[in-house]
Amino acid sequence: MAVLKVTFTKTNRDKLAQVLWVLNWVSVVTGVTLFSMGLFLKVEIEKRRELMSKDIVSVPNMLICVGLTACAINFLGGKICYDCVDTTKFLRWKLLMLPYSICTFFFTFCILVGALMCYSMRNDLEESLFLGLRDAMRYYKDTDMPSRCYIKHTMDMLQMQFQCCGNGGYRDWFHIQWISYHYLDMTNSEVVERLRSNVEGKYLIDGVPFSCCGLHSPRPCIQHQITNNSAHYNYNYQKEELNLNRRGCRQALLEHYTQIMQSIGLIVLIIWLFEVSVLTGVRYLQTAMENVLRLGDADSESDGWLLENSIADTARYNFNIIKNLGKCYQVDDDPNIDVPSTSQQAQENVPVKQIPVAR
Repeated sequence: MAVLKVTFTKTNRDKLAQVLWVLNWVSVVTGVTLFSMGLFLKVEIEKRRELMSKDIVSVPNMLICVGLTACAINFLGGKICYDCVDTTKFLRWKLLMLPYSICTFFFTFCILVGALMCYSMRNDLEESLFLGLRDAMRYYKDTDMPSRCYIKHTMDMLQMQFQCCGNGGYRDWFHIQWISYHYLDMTNSEVVERLRSNVEGKYLIDGVPFSCCGLHSPRPCIQHQITNNSAHYNYNYQKEELNLNRRGCRQALLEHYTQIMQSIGLIVLIIWLFEVSVLTGVRYLQTAMENVLRLGDADSESDGWLLENSIADTARYNFNIIKNLGKCYQVDDDPNIDVPSTSQQAQENVPVKQIPVAR
């Protein structure tokens, strides 16, 4: 029994073909949209590639590939639907309709996977940002090294643009030497004593770079001796709100990218629902036109359906096809497969008795 069978008149078939022609061209635009969103996400990630420990390009690459595929498939689908108005033109596409429907089905599945990847990317991104920002803070002072000279500028621009400080917060800078040895006065006893007091010989201070200063604070920025109340007038770092950016840069970047990916994921889900509706219409048009060819009358009514048999029967039929294909490629390892049996040899050695012909 056919699943979701619908009867179409010739007028209904023609209208369905015309509507699907328009929808396929709309789908070409959605393909361009997918490609553009993937390209935009890839550019956004590449902007701060040096702040990530590994490449997070699976989602943008997926969207770019799906977008290009959408343009090609829907362009072909528009041509097929346009020719389905005429029965004679449909004959040219009859053998291609089933492979086209199968490819479109897997394509819509890829769109759904792309949407789910947008929502599942957060954990990988958070880990990559944690390790990348940790290394960037370590290399902040290496302005004299050609391969790291840009890190200081990148971190400063990041902290000012997103109004953040450190990896998880401003205290992260307390555990890292972010001032280069070139700018330390080794004749100063306090500097030498601080270097000697550290096991690793690092110059650690309770201070942060200037880019951590809050832009909206009325008080001049206190970026050195943050935990020393006596070093500043009318100051208590444990009670009053510090004029530093409180939020960590990892959280700021994670929120930034999460917002972008959730927006893209929502748009991709809407596109997926649209593609499913187009695929459903194409399937109805395909089966209705095939039934017209069986009837031999182009003006007669014809039935269209999603599945010719029930879901269980269709699954069983496809499973048997796959099973039979597997049998075709099996090699029999029996060494006696080409050796005739004893009974066959005995039958071959029996003399043939001639039947006398009556005269």
